[in-house]
Amino acid sequence: MKKLIVFLFIGVIAFNAQAQNKKWTLEECIIHALENNISIQQSELDVELSEIEKTAAIGNFLPTLNASGSVSENTGLSFNPVTNNAQTATILSATGRINVGYTLFDGLANFRQLQRADISKLAAEYQLDKMKDDIALFVANGYLQVLTNKENLKSAQAQNLVTVDQIDRTNQLVDAGVLPRGDLLEIQATNASELQNIAVLENALTISRISLAQLLLIKDYKNFDVVDEGYDIINSEISDKSVEELISAAKENRNEVRIAEANVELAKKDLQIARSSYYPSLSAFFGYDTRYTNATSFEQAVDLDNPIITEQIGIVEETGQAVIGEFPNTINRISTPDPFFDQVYQNDGISYGLQLNIPIFNGFQVKNNVKRSKINIERSKFLLEQAELDLESNVYQSFVDAKGSLKAYEAAQKAVESQELAYQYAKDRYDAGVTNAFDFSQSKLRYDSAVISLNRAKYDYIFKIKVLELYFGVPVTELKF
Repeated sequence: MKKLIVFLFIGVIAFNAQAQNKKWTLEECIIHALENNISIQQSELDVELSEIEKTAAIGNFLPTLNASGSVSENTGLSFNPVTNNAQTATILSATGRINVGYTLFDGLANFRQLQRADISKLAAEYQLDKMKDDIALFVANGYLQVLTNKENLKSAQAQNLVTVDQIDRTNQLVDAGVLPRGDLLEIQATNASELQNIAVLENALTISRISLAQLLLIKDYKNFDVVDEGYDIINSEISDKSVEELISAAKENRNEVRIAEANVELAKKDLQIARSSYYPSLSAFFGYDTRYTNATSFEQAVDLDNPIITEQIGIVEETGQAVIGEFPNTINRISTPDPFFDQVYQNDGISYGLQLNIPIFNGFQVKNNVKRSKINIERSKFLLEQAELDLESNVYQSFVDAKGSLKAYEAAQKAVESQELAYQYAKDRYDAGVTNAFDFSQSKLRYDSAVISLNRAKYDYIFKIKVLELYFGVPVTELKF
């Protein structure tokens, strides 16, 4: 049992250590951002809202069904709701109603609203896709910035090891009287400058990692790190495409233009909906209602003990003889209320019919709404045109940037090769005592700067190529690094 506990304890420690030492790949970072980014989640809520709008538009085609009821109790002089007799009492009364309504014609507004809901949902989905592309680019840029800082730090640390070796070697040569002490001081100053640069690079790396972690909503900044291997320049066919091909593909695939096109269609539907208010509307209705009261009432009934009474009803003018008539002898008596369900059945009623509304004058509201809709259409068309121009400009700019980044990378490669040869030559001359420490330090500094420039140019070119691939229509999850 103890062995099992120890084994589990070691396993938990190993798992936690592995979790803390986890290094994120670019693909993992992008997927994590797409699943957890707040802006993306807000765009997903917009898609859900568009679904609700579509459901509401579908509901306009369905009849309405409403039920209502009320219960009241009145004390004092009141009217019986059934007999309409005035009486002083405490009366409990209840009413119930069911109404059904259905719109037969409303100027086709319900059809237009459903079409608008479909377009609105499509626009929300385009906006969500655009947000995902933007977030993926932010993540890729942040990730490549971390890699750049890592490469710069590695280069600086590696070169500092060489400087430390040179300090030991120079110290030995100074003690042997081969080199002056000034050379040792120069190398030590170079070492101090390199250590300062390493501290700056370490700080830049830490900040870039924290920025990327914040973008991914990861709170464990201390243990967050990324994989820094396997990210080389891949020969991409995208670099062989002409700018015209890229612009044409971008117009077909990018969501910026799709969103603008959807907004134009939405504006057109709004105009159709506004115009529908010019037409009459026709609706049908059906209602059922009933009522109940516990109030007592008075009713007239024939007196069974004396059912007939005789009364004089007139006089014969010629003879003066009285005319006698017989009438039923009725008396008033209190009647108790009928049972609840009997009253519900006895007092119910129905109503049904058609209702026609014809717009005649409404303070220019409909006319002004139509004018506003027309203006919105023109505005949305301008925005579409601007979106197309911006897209062309952005693609062209990205194309030029990618070409320029490639040239900068190739130039940086040649610069590193040249500076490396120059540095090695200066090192050999310094080791042989032919040149002084200052010239050697300057050559080494130029070589270090060339390496840092190469790292920056490399990852800048990778990022610019990925931007072009997105414009060309490559899905963000299929980008290769």
